[in-house]
Amino acid sequence: MSEQKWLRSSLRSLSERLEQAGHQASAPTVSRLLQKHAYALRVNAKKKEGGAQHPERDAQFRYLESQKQAFRAAGEPIISVDTKNKELIGNFKNAGQAWKQEAEAVNGHDFLSEALGRGVPYGIYDVQHNNGVIYVGHSADTAEFAVEAIKRWWHEHGQQTYPKATKLLILADAGGSNGCRPRLWKEQLQSQLSDALGLTITVCHYPTGCSKWNPIEHRLFSFISINWAGQPLRTFETMLQLIRGTTTRTGLKVSAHLLEGVFETGKKVTDAVMKTLNITRHTTCPRWNYTIHPRLAQVPAS
Repeated sequence: MSEQKWLRSSLRSLSERLEQAGHQASAPTVSRLLQKHAYALRVNAKKKEGGAQHPERDAQFRYLESQKQAFRAAGEPIISVDTKNKELIGNFKNAGQAWKQEAEAVNGHDFLSEALGRGVPYGIYDVQHNNGVIYVGHSADTAEFAVEAIKRWWHEHGQQTYPKATKLLILADAGGSNGCRPRLWKEQLQSQLSDALGLTITVCHYPTGCSKWNPIEHRLFSFISINWAGQPLRTFETMLQLIRGTTTRTGLKVSAHLLEGVFETGKKVTDAVMKTLNITRHTTCPRWNYTIHPRLAQVPAS
């Protein structure tokens, strides 16, 4: 017999099959026997890491921790950043369940043509104060978009929280708009953050495949997903309100803002521009750790 049939059979179907084989057992009896032997309907568990682990993975995690301790001891800001999953804005199904007397009626298909747009939530999580800020764009998830969100966070939140800050530590994934490879990410950090604000920017990336250890994932994004589970994101304002309503018992506070503007994809940074960056690679895992210093001649006068 096929293994697939038995794995996917219902209790009633298993009872009928056993009867055909000469064994009388009702569906409740089959259920008790299965539970006795620790059988249950289970989903796949993501517990194994795919592929070979990077040889510097452990060293990078140790170095990340040392950087966080150094910035924390100096009273300098530490932020964890990432882009949450893009969401269709409109009368579409949102995964999850919510207490309601009746299920909300939503569209049968998720067509982008029927949406008001696609929300792009970029998050900045203040590791030391348990505060999160989400900037929702409606364009593309680019390095320009990511740095503009961080810049707005600094003007609207960071500067008030850290008035004496001279440095900023950014914890980010190894891929995406704020990954370790995109040249535009580094160029924007230089021109829009370090030069414009006079801050020394240190970036530490989590190794490939380790994004779930980035604090923003399990301290902010997971709770936003729980808060809006089963709630159709019919408008951008609905999305913002559900983000702002996210709280935890540990005192998480979240604010959300729209980030207007069109951010074009495909922009390139030339070798000549890269040579102008005032960037220093760290000796430990240099591909994942670097510091961008202000180009003093371009820092605006206070």
